Amino acid sequence: MPIIDEKLKKELGELFAKELSGKVKLWLFTSSNKEECKYCDAVGEMAGELAELDGRISLFKYAIEDNAKEAKVMGIERVPALLIQGEKAHNIYYYGIPAGYEFSSLVEDVIDISKGATKLSERTKETVRKIDRNVDIKVFVTPTCPYCPRAVRIAHQMAMENSKITASMIEAGEFEQLSSKYGVMAVPKIVINDSVSFEGALPEEQFLSYIRQAVA
Repeated sequence: MPIIDEKLKKELGELFAKELSGKVKLWLFTSSNKEECKYCDAVGEMAGELAELDGRISLFKYAIEDNAKEAKVMGIERVPALLIQGEKAHNIYYYGIPAGYEFSSLVEDVIDISKGATKLSERTKETVRKIDRNVDIKVFVTPTCPYCPRAVRIAHQMAMENSKITASMIEAGEFEQLSSKYGVMAVPKIVINDSVSFEGALPEEQFLSYIRQAVA
């Protein structure tokens, strides 16, 4: 059974035909252990259906058990994992299935990466590009959270603007131990460098202030 219904496929095909500029690579890492990776098949199907909509989108599939070296090189920490890159390498990850409201984040990321440009304000871009320390941003979400995509998109766009920034969407329900470790009680929950955290879909200026705090 298709993950993306036919009506949406048609709409996305038309959107990509209009908006995509360059090539986009989807690197998918899954596991053969279905008990530990319940949504691996679903993420694979979703990514495959998305790639079929436009020839500029390519999908590369890896089983983490057989490709541990590649996973390490690409910074994959858990599965299912989807890494999105364009002409340039970006540290933009989806851990868990980007379903529900989060599907829009995936679509918008694909478009931005194909263009090599983000929708952040010029002021934010300038500040983000000046960051000279490594920044790790974890955004915990659930598929039913309407505010989560905003937080994911801001984090991912910042990673597009600066290669020192790694930004990950993490589906809280799929990674319960990780959610417990970081005290996720509400989403979106954003954790920066394991030292600074906040909840809510804040404007990019406020989001950036927490990054400054984490790298101070």
